[in-house]
Amino acid sequence: MKSLLRWLSVVLLAAAAFAQSDQIVPNENLAVEGVPAIPASMAASVERYSNYRGASIASWHPERREMLISTRFADVPEIHLVKMPGGDRSQLTFYPDPVSTAQYSPAKGNSFVFTKDVGGGEFYQLYRYDSGSGDVTLLTDGKSRNLAMVWAHNGDKIAYGSTRRDGNDVDIWTMDPADPKTDHMLAKLEGGGWAPLDWSRDGQTLLVVNEISAEESYLWLMDGKSGDKTLLTPKGSANVHYAGGQFSNDGKGIYVTTDKDSEFHRLAYIDLASKQHTYLSGSIPWDVDDFDLSDNGKMIAFVTNEDGFGVLHLLDTATRKAKPVPDLPKGIVSGVTWHKNNRDLAFNLSSARSSSDVYSLDVQTGKVERWTVSETGGLNTANLPEPELVHWKSWDGRMISGFLYRPAAKFAGKRPVIVNIHGGPEGQFRPGFLGRTNYWLNELGIAVIFPNVRGSTGYGKTFLSLDNGFLREGSYKDINALFDWIRQRPDLDSGRVMVTGGSYGGFMTLAVATNYNDRICCSVDIVGPSNLVTFLEHTSGYRQDLRRVEYGDERDPKMREFLEQIAPYNKAKNITKPLFVIAGKNDPRVPASESQQMVSIVRQNGIPVWWLLGKDEGHGFHKKKNVDYQFYATVEFVQQYLLK
Repeated sequence: MKSLLRWLSVVLLAAAAFAQSDQIVPNENLAVEGVPAIPASMAASVERYSNYRGASIASWHPERREMLISTRFADVPEIHLVKMPGGDRSQLTFYPDPVSTAQYSPAKGNSFVFTKDVGGGEFYQLYRYDSGSGDVTLLTDGKSRNLAMVWAHNGDKIAYGSTRRDGNDVDIWTMDPADPKTDHMLAKLEGGGWAPLDWSRDGQTLLVVNEISAEESYLWLMDGKSGDKTLLTPKGSANVHYAGGQFSNDGKGIYVTTDKDSEFHRLAYIDLASKQHTYLSGSIPWDVDDFDLSDNGKMIAFVTNEDGFGVLHLLDTATRKAKPVPDLPKGIVSGVTWHKNNRDLAFNLSSARSSSDVYSLDVQTGKVERWTVSETGGLNTANLPEPELVHWKSWDGRMISGFLYRPAAKFAGKRPVIVNIHGGPEGQFRPGFLGRTNYWLNELGIAVIFPNVRGSTGYGKTFLSLDNGFLREGSYKDINALFDWIRQRPDLDSGRVMVTGGSYGGFMTLAVATNYNDRICCSVDIVGPSNLVTFLEHTSGYRQDLRRVEYGDERDPKMREFLEQIAPYNKAKNITKPLFVIAGKNDPRVPASESQQMVSIVRQNGIPVWWLLGKDEGHGFHKKKNVDYQFYATVEFVQQYLLK
């Protein structure tokens, strides 16, 4: 009898395996509800679009013309060594979670410090990698959140921010990574927005920023031994923001970007004695969003964000005049990093037809070299569509912009549309490589629009503040105006529109679904809050005050009443179109409970609600096997509810 039962068990297991062989089965770290069986044939059709990778600069070797980069070979990005342009990418770190940041000691290339979390929880730890032995040493406590690490110029110590003391406030700590026992708190601080920016050349003074919001921050000088701090930029200017920050080589001033006396972040030099600001980026009417000072202090490389595209500039610090820069492909330039030879400038470049790769510019000869050539799954990227910058008039007469990607020419007639809203909310969609999104364009004939509604960065600080607090619903109306614009287009089908977005874009997705239900076919919410009151109450403590400046303080009775009034959760009865909700169990920013409560209440409407939870993910999926399944399920959702 036992043998018969054993035989039946084997037969049943084999039958089950056979039955599933033609289906895509979610891995053990995914909890799935409401998602139907996905045919295995879909993986074959999507595979080329999911097998791309990108690369980004992490650090130059201080003595040799070599660099550390981050790229993904298996499931997540890891740190690799590249010894020459186009050279092999030799993997150095091997973990189940992403490793994207690493910095060599500026004195010698015998070690570097890297940052890593576990399961997407964003409780980042610092580690020292010994280049000779390959040994890795944990430098921090293994529990707190540690970030913004900066080396002293002689390589004898680092400074970083840590929540180790109470889990909420970010204090400044310092240590010699070669001797973790030297780790100690330099300054006890209040608030979650503190971060070190740079050490003075003599290692005596630390430049520190305290960020209150995306519109307000302050710079401080901190004694590197006592931790005593002195305010550098005056308080009382709630509408002034500083970012970046590097000491000049003579220690008499600092270079920063700031929107002081301007709509946009300009490159500036602040004289430490007089506090006088001198603006260096001329009359460029766009944000400077990235810069780096050469080791000898003679040249600054900076990048301007011009309608979403990144433009590289060089500036002579003595004459304060621009230096010529060779033409680069139109796309996004980021991560500008000087080698200590003061000649080679590394940067990342991505575009609609190229995933992110690392390049270098020889500023003496103008020669540009490509250090990495990232694979794109066999796709002929030359055929991928270029973005079209479009504008539409919103409810108050203000012009709103976005990027339209048209599907392949083989698709005739009015095309269905996916409206994809960026997160932030102080964010901006920029036209880089779309990756899997190209599948909508090339294979399914769907047009994709990425709007930059009011509250987005990149268009001046007035525009940035237009969705704060009680103004929140204005950004919803920008999407409604976009629906009007779509209806007027002869090439777009206003009767087949899906809205989606991640993080704050997920909140916007739910807000659009509850306010303009009749204008969409379906929606996909990725790690989005469903009620800003419960979100603010349960997001990680180090983030609460920063988010309250943007959304409003839920502890104020009038603001709380308003936030409850506009909460998608409290208007869920309006949703009568299919909804797909995706969340990470370990998300420290938007707790998974925000998604779970929305799924539960919308299911009461008797409509299809799909639910996907990543048990080993945080704020968005990052492990390739999880991202792949998420995309397969989204394709199935689109085919069922947008295309049919």
